[in-house]
Amino acid sequence: MAGRAGIPTGVHVLCERQGRILLLRRAGTGFFDGLYSLPGGHVEEGESIRQAAARELEEETGLRLASDDLDWFGVMHRRSDTNRVDFFLRARRWRGEPRLCEPDKCDALGWFARDGLPDGMTPYIKAALESGTGGWMRELGW
Repeated sequence: MAGRAGIPTGVHVLCERQGRILLLRRAGTGFFDGLYSLPGGHVEEGESIRQAAARELEEETGLRLASDDLDWFGVMHRRSDTNRVDFFLRARRWRGEPRLCEPDKCDALGWFARDGLPDGMTPYIKAALESGTGGWMRELGW
């Protein structure tokens, strides 16, 4: 297996309250800057999907949760800048109020109604949110 590159693995966390979804607007990263996205990021070596999701949520928003407070709701294999696999998880509960914890990566945070999502959405995040709330797998960009 030497010489084979791994597929980047991402996690995205859906926090929903009173029918509204928490979104961050990316900035300063060179990757979908100016577009809204769910909190999330890459799975690091030695980390489970749920552990990565809990870590990323806290790093980006300050919200804290236990990894078992996350439910799976979708998987996407997509062709973007590279071949990627993304896992989408829903937070059942969390502690704290969201805030921008990485202003060098995000410049806005807000709660948006499902039927009132901002025009500037990261395409694959928008596709994921339109796929429903559970049990889906999608391929995008192939």
